[in-house]
Amino acid sequence: MSTLAALPQIYSYGHALDMADDKIGLFRDSSDAADDMPELRRRLAEDGYLYMRGYLDCDEVLAARASLTSRLAEAGVLDESHPHIEGVCKPGAGYVFKPEITNNNPAIQNLLYTGRLADFYTRFFGEAINHYDFTWLRAIGPGKGTNPHCDLPYMGRGTHGHMTCWLPYGDVSFDLGGLMVLEGSHKRMDLLKNYVFRDVDAYCSNKPEQVANAHNGNQGFGWTFSGTLSHNPPILRNKFGGRWLTTEYRAGDFLTFGMFTVHASLDNRTANRLRISSDSRYQRASEPIDDRWVGANPPGHSTAGKRGRIC
Repeated sequence: MSTLAALPQIYSYGHALDMADDKIGLFRDSSDAADDMPELRRRLAEDGYLYMRGYLDCDEVLAARASLTSRLAEAGVLDESHPHIEGVCKPGAGYVFKPEITNNNPAIQNLLYTGRLADFYTRFFGEAINHYDFTWLRAIGPGKGTNPHCDLPYMGRGTHGHMTCWLPYGDVSFDLGGLMVLEGSHKRMDLLKNYVFRDVDAYCSNKPEQVANAHNGNQGFGWTFSGTLSHNPPILRNKFGGRWLTTEYRAGDFLTFGMFTVHASLDNRTANRLRISSDSRYQRASEPIDDRWVGANPPGHSTAGKRGRIC
């Protein structure tokens, strides 16, 4: 793993991050406490995230990767002059969001929702768990990463105590561009309260133009509120304080955090490689669940997921 002194210049959403020691850093590795759930709960409350290095079986993760790259090849995303497993994309592949390639995919479903990962969340929550049926699968080509946001605006209609698992399918260098977390951001409700409880699929039922947008087949979520917190990670860090924290990931790692933690991704600055990762969500079975993300065909951010309110 890289040390802080060896960090290269890091970029996020097209911006060079300030590389001073008080503005950038590496995650705390919590794999040393993998069997100590009280300590992991304490660290989540303190840090806003848990980075579990090498927690999952590397071979199982790479087998899941192979199931994904074969389907990406079938979708015409990969450069056929390279082995599929390498994840070399065709020029201009850019952002590939293909959650459907996780459906009817035993390698992915077993990795994410049974076995060691499901057991982790069961022990962490201290009771039976539910998970969203929708899996966010992303294959990110060269270019800008994901801008800073919290997850709650996209999935806040049930419990607010659920957690995201970000899992890389293979090694992710700083150049390939993994996830980063803004240190201490989950404690800054003074800055988040007017942002984090908004719903990207809500519209004003007393405003005719918004009603029309909600019922005209609009399948996106940015037509009233995109859920984005900022397009400029360095300026956001200056506002919140703390450091942007990240790492170079290895197959078998995962990062987990709650709904109030600000996060973003580094830019993919490779020439032609995809960064393949997934987001999955877990919660206590005893708590209400957001029905946009459950069932055989979850509505998600489609028209069926829109909800009107008086503004």
